[in-house]
Amino acid sequence: MPLTVRYPKIDYSNIPAHWARNIAFAQDRNSASLIPTPVEPWLIKLLQSVIDKLFEDDPKLREDVLGFIGQESQHYRQHNLFNKAMIARGYPRLAEFERVLADELAMFLKTRSPKFLFAYADGFESLGAVSGGIWFEKSDSLLEGADPNAVALWKWHMAEEFEHREICFKVYHALFGRGLWNAVVNGYFYRVYGFICAMRHLGGHKARMLDYLLAVDRQTMSAAEKRKLDADLKEFAAFQRKHFLVQLLKNFLPWYNPGRKRMPRGLQDYLKQFEPDGGYARSAAGPAQS
Repeated sequence: MPLTVRYPKIDYSNIPAHWARNIAFAQDRNSASLIPTPVEPWLIKLLQSVIDKLFEDDPKLREDVLGFIGQESQHYRQHNLFNKAMIARGYPRLAEFERVLADELAMFLKTRSPKFLFAYADGFESLGAVSGGIWFEKSDSLLEGADPNAVALWKWHMAEEFEHREICFKVYHALFGRGLWNAVVNGYFYRVYGFICAMRHLGGHKARMLDYLLAVDRQTMSAAEKRKLDADLKEFAAFQRKHFLVQLLKNFLPWYNPGRKRMPRGLQDYLKQFEPDGGYARSAAGPAQS
């Protein structure tokens, strides 16, 4: 079944920076939102460079890549709108962080091998296969009372990331993992290398953006508010260790395949809200958002 490209209609105008009860969780997601806006256009460009000449013998994979590109094009557009709202909340340097990451990714295209680029891309995309399950099955306590529009952005995005979780994995293996030798050397060892590179590179950017957001917050916080933030940080760190880290480590298994992951409960029903006649849908023919 081909991937569905959905066109969300989400109002970002009144989302506060601290849109969830746990400030550390909200700001962690706010910092992470700066990553899709440069990464996903870069990823689309990477896939477009090979789609016509390399997938003539696999029309299904080609169709999936086209659907993947359609979904990712909406992801970065929606996050761009969200990021502008967060910048307006009093975090002007976020735009600077975003530009630095975009420049580094552009340099990757010029200086790194195709194998590295696609291994890096698969490493980045492997996050969606982890986050989708967490957002739908483990995050109720963090989402209780959260701003519904911020939740809609993230649950829609993570649901679609889970939905297309195996596309970059398949593309990487189609390009570099055919044959027994390549399946072992590229399909496992180099794939893991690309995963580590993506996590270190993007994780470093995200950590710096999060430090900035929290430093700005602390400037105007009372002593009591700072104590609450410290408690939130500890709670969220424990949540990440318990749910995210354990699942992420499965990427190191030789038999790792994101396509085998179980569909999270409620994910497909949730996505119906973003399809025609859903509460968060807009017409595909409507005005473009950027």
